Amino acid sequence: MTTLGLFTGQPGLHEILVILVVILLLFGAKRLPELARSLGKSISEFKKGREEGDKPENSSKSESDEAEGGKK
Repeated sequence: MTTLGLFTGQPGLHEILVILVVILLLFGAKRLPELARSLGKSISEFKKGREEGDKPENSSKSESDEAEGGKK
């Protein structure tokens, strides 16, 4: 069985350049900074949500108690 060599290993410089040119042609130069900005915000929101999910449950209970003024 022979492979075509399309999906072997990491992409090289030529493949990355081709991908960037295709993205530039699809979205245009004016939209690229906007897309990069929104991608960065999405990644930071994902990381923030993942960090909140890693917190122990006791801290979330104590936060809700503080918000209620410590009353039960």
